[in-house]
Amino acid sequence: MSGPDKPDAVAPELAPQLAPELGRSPLAPWLELLRLRVASMVFLTAALGGWLATRDLAILNLLRCAEAGLYILLVTGAASIINQVVERETDGLMERTRHRPLVTGELTVLQAVVFAVVLGAGGTAGLALSFNLLSAVLVLATFVVYVCIYTPLKRVSTLNTVIGAVPGAAPVLIGYAALAGEIGPLGWALFATIFAWQFPHFMAIAWLYREDYARAGHRMVPNQPDSEGVAGRYAVIYSLSIVPVTLMPAMSGLAGPVYVVGALLLGALYIIPSIAFAREESHETARRLLLASIIYLPALMALLFVDPVLRGV
Repeated sequence: MSGPDKPDAVAPELAPQLAPELGRSPLAPWLELLRLRVASMVFLTAALGGWLATRDLAILNLLRCAEAGLYILLVTGAASIINQVVERETDGLMERTRHRPLVTGELTVLQAVVFAVVLGAGGTAGLALSFNLLSAVLVLATFVVYVCIYTPLKRVSTLNTVIGAVPGAAPVLIGYAALAGEIGPLGWALFATIFAWQFPHFMAIAWLYREDYARAGHRMVPNQPDSEGVAGRYAVIYSLSIVPVTLMPAMSGLAGPVYVVGALLLGALYIIPSIAFAREESHETARRLLLASIIYLPALMALLFVDPVLRGV
């Protein structure tokens, strides 16, 4: 539920006034509240979790997986909006977030809160009524962890990264629970994979924007005293941990050779830039690691679909 944001081209103090002249859609600020790039990944991982619970490629089942993914997206989107409400002042201090609609004044706090309540209530009710109570409880727990623990912890401790990785990895688990009514080994395996995947990804982002985070008072590993090299070491440790975690489905007999070979290759492609970042923390190595992280997760998800054993072929 978190990730880098691309700044708009218009200065924040001018954005509300210039939006009509630039042909900016009235829907744009509402969509920006949802942080569409993050929301799309939430939807995909949640829907994938649902498919892992069924491994049925029938159209009706895929639509059910997509429905679960949509409900989960709504609740996690609500959590992201509340996060932006709480952090609107510090967001204005950061280059990467100073164009968000609550900072520029395109939307008011009341509008954002009402939007979040509608999304959160709709998503939770959808899971409870169309799927099961377990998935609704899990998505509410994810909301609470993100809003009530992770968000305030960002200004208190670097442990916020660890706590934030839990709701970040939760959508796949919730999607699995929605379709299966329980949490199975494949759901846990992918949850663990996404949990570990986030750390090299976060370390690269935190290093690139370490001054930004410091201005906002956010305690991130790379902006702490005597932190040189620490982000790189964390990136290596967690990129290495991903390899055995991704092999869990194969060790349980749930995945075959196609998945194993692909997971090992992708693991190597993630480890190599992590090591390069650890050897020399620089803008170039951090951006390479960030790019590798962005490629890794969709590629791993694609492997799950093409592996014949996972598909039951």
